[in-house]
Amino acid sequence: MTIRHLKTARSEADRAEDDAKVRAIVENGLKDIEARGDAAVREMAEKFDNYSPASYRLSDDDIQSIIAKVSDRDMADIRFAQEQVRNFAQAQRDSMLDIEVEPMPGVILGHKNIPVQSAGCYVPGGKFPMVASAHMSVATASVAKVPRIVACTPPFKGEPNPAVIAAMHMGGAHEIYVLGGIQAVGAMAIGTETIEPVHMLVGPGNAFVAEAKRQLFGRVGIDLFAGPTETMVIADETAADGELCATDLLGQAEHGYNSPAVLLTNSEKLAKDTLAEIDRLLKIIPTADTAGKSWEDYGEVIVCDTYDEMLAVADDIASEHVQVMTDRDDWFLENMTCYGALFLGPRTNVSNGDKVIGTNHTLPTKKAGRYTGGLWVGKYLKTHSYQKITTDAAAAKIGAYGSRLCLLEGFVGHAEQCNVRVRRYGGINVPYGGPAPYTDAAE
Repeated sequence: MTIRHLKTARSEADRAEDDAKVRAIVENGLKDIEARGDAAVREMAEKFDNYSPASYRLSDDDIQSIIAKVSDRDMADIRFAQEQVRNFAQAQRDSMLDIEVEPMPGVILGHKNIPVQSAGCYVPGGKFPMVASAHMSVATASVAKVPRIVACTPPFKGEPNPAVIAAMHMGGAHEIYVLGGIQAVGAMAIGTETIEPVHMLVGPGNAFVAEAKRQLFGRVGIDLFAGPTETMVIADETAADGELCATDLLGQAEHGYNSPAVLLTNSEKLAKDTLAEIDRLLKIIPTADTAGKSWEDYGEVIVCDTYDEMLAVADDIASEHVQVMTDRDDWFLENMTCYGALFLGPRTNVSNGDKVIGTNHTLPTKKAGRYTGGLWVGKYLKTHSYQKITTDAAAAKIGAYGSRLCLLEGFVGHAEQCNVRVRRYGGINVPYGGPAPYTDAAE
């Protein structure tokens, strides 16, 4: 068995050099925001977005005035998409139950799912107004009942994009700021004189936004470490042809100049047909400058001999979006373990997932699908445990075991927390700092 690369991408070393430059810029920007607050945010917004209103936060009147610019047809489409996202998020939330059990008489254990108390949702929009990202982050936070939802988006062509603002407002944002990039993420996480910091940052963005979230992780929570959009098409000749594969690859490559796009197939003919179709489509697609650059630097075509090989390669790459068009789509669903989201069958496509079908489009990249899924309603929830002992007998029994186990590790103070309860509730005279005895009364 052999794996053949008909087209390869840029080396990891080249990508690492780009990452280092972004890292330094972001680090300096965040330090400036921490030191100078609103003044630093305004300077960065003027420099990067050429945007300097009296206030970056939109008032209720501002929001209504901006939303009035959205056509009735576009509003209906936004409502439909947001309903799909809300419905799926609600179904996910309903699956997450608070629990309480009594594993032995008098001992009660449980957990509660509690929403984070504030979330900062970044919605990209400098190059393309990402209306759908507002559904994915803001509306999902609303389903989770986050009590304070802050939404930031950059200006689009010098002013707030009406459709994005409408989607943020309809999604349930409590505060909306027209801010982009490092300055938006930094202001939400660090806080300024006019922006109260949040507990969690979510949402996709460019390399600078992603790096800012990475550097701020720990100070605040984040949904995931995100890189450029990635797509993989797994296809055979039974379910796909060159046009379908090429369209699905370029449809995601247009996100940016560094969006990996990979064709994985067991058909050399399909691979070559796809390469030819990509050349054809790049002559007519309006976003060819962007998609073509991504394909040139980050496109790959990999031909395998068997489906098992295709599965192994796919799990190793762990792509964000995986479009499967084969004679065994459900086999890939059953056996794949590392990916962001699967799109099964030729009738399905990544754009549906990006915009309207209902699943969340904020997904793991850069192999993060090996250890995490994407943004969902559960990301906004913290599962907190609690415990309660309600009888003297249970307090003595658990305390006796705890006493001995604490001393096994050398923690005398810990043991005394247990011993004092054995004495009080079990009536057993345990020497200070000593182990509770094995007795019927205590156990």
